[in-house]
Amino acid sequence: MPRGAPPPNCRSLLHCHYQTLNHLQQLHAQAITQGLLSCHQPLSCRLLNAYARFGRSADARRLYGQIPFPDLVSRTSLLSLLLQDNRPWEAAHVFSQILLCGMKPDGFSVVGALSACAQMGDAALGRAVHGLIYRHGLGVETVVSNALIEMYCRNGRIGNARQVFDAMPMRDGASWSSMLNGCAKQQGLWVAHRLFDAMPEKDVVSWTVMIGAYVRGGHPVRALELFHKMNLEACRPTSITVVGVLSACADAGALDVGCSVHGLISKTMPNLDVAIHNALIDMYSKSGSLETADAIFNRMRYKDVYTWTTIISGLAVNGEGHQALEVFSDMLRSGTCPNDVTFVSVLSACSHSGLIHEGRLWFDVMCTHYNFKPQIRHVGCMVDLLSRAGLLSDATDLIDRMGIEADAVIWRSLLSACLVHGDAKLAEAAGRQIIRLEPDDDGVYVLLWNIYASANRWDEAREMRKMMRNRKIVKRPGCSWIELNVIPSFAMRTTLRGLIWNCEIRKLEYRTI
Repeated sequence: MPRGAPPPNCRSLLHCHYQTLNHLQQLHAQAITQGLLSCHQPLSCRLLNAYARFGRSADARRLYGQIPFPDLVSRTSLLSLLLQDNRPWEAAHVFSQILLCGMKPDGFSVVGALSACAQMGDAALGRAVHGLIYRHGLGVETVVSNALIEMYCRNGRIGNARQVFDAMPMRDGASWSSMLNGCAKQQGLWVAHRLFDAMPEKDVVSWTVMIGAYVRGGHPVRALELFHKMNLEACRPTSITVVGVLSACADAGALDVGCSVHGLISKTMPNLDVAIHNALIDMYSKSGSLETADAIFNRMRYKDVYTWTTIISGLAVNGEGHQALEVFSDMLRSGTCPNDVTFVSVLSACSHSGLIHEGRLWFDVMCTHYNFKPQIRHVGCMVDLLSRAGLLSDATDLIDRMGIEADAVIWRSLLSACLVHGDAKLAEAAGRQIIRLEPDDDGVYVLLWNIYASANRWDEAREMRKMMRNRKIVKRPGCSWIELNVIPSFAMRTTLRGLIWNCEIRKLEYRTI
């Protein structure tokens, strides 16, 4: 046998194919019993890489600690596993060990390091890795440039991301999609759309990114227009695209279009995943079609926490507080653990239905049993619940006791309740807080003026008028959305035939061909 060659048993283990996790664990046990791990490094590294492919991070980390001199592939595999486990700091430490050992990083390792920088939000470390990439000549790889763009965009360095993007000799769909997403978040939708129009070829990912950006930016009609154009170009949507489109239908209240999308995916996507079912429940419940939403919910075999939260939120929005609490009880009996968003929906259901005792009970259960620290959304729901019931002093005590600075939404709920229950003093205090937080809100100035005028406090009323003039605040006109001539079709040849925005001082018309 040649000098330095592995023993026969070790050679056979090196050439084994780990088809199942059970097979891998058997080979690992055989290597341990024969004492091969400590004396043969390639075998140990290959076992570690196999555990990484199976996603067994704990086993991989345990084996990594037993390898005296792990190679670059093993270190990179461990780095990727740590990123999957949401442990970017440890992943960055593994990358630093690669450099300290004098190893030259490859494209896979620097991509992992950049992903760690993106997750940590550490732009300075990302720039250091960028310099390392330039020094070793790794920037010509498209996957490395894509990771750089993603890292800079997630850290808010859109200018640096654009420099990397412009310098790329070859761009793929991931390059354009990352840049589109970054522009939409940092520079606005119109800049992103100009970049989208400049794309030589648009794939489903780029269409999905733009549709999602318009939905998040509060432009659901524009998102539906993009989906219409996407269908005209015969680009088949993915499940992520459909979720974004259904969210746009929910925000725009376009029930007919949502039904059309439902029919489209029922025939083109026979196996709908949980995310699409959740989006359908959200769309139908927000559009007032609770029976359809409830039917979809009952037909689902597997329900995750988002499914339960979506149906509870839909019932709460439509004023079905008692039914929402019944569904929440079914959720707890099913063994599904609620999250903080679930409790927002539950407290909102109590608020809309005036269930004071139930709201206080579940708020205490959230804090004591589930150990959730109340966030501003939970406090806002409780303040709204107590304010609607006329318990204004309890609402203000809760704000003080929670130690959370109330936002304008909470003060606005308190202000509305004060006007209903005739507490002018607290209404004045709430109004002043809203002006401090949102000085451009025209409605609060008018409300305070009415309060002062009703109490014959004309000096304060004139002060409100003067403040509005000095800050150049003009009362905004009311508006309404009317859906016209919407003809749902299987192929979505018409998404929105027309939406007219009627205002007191202007008329804007949005049309889709």
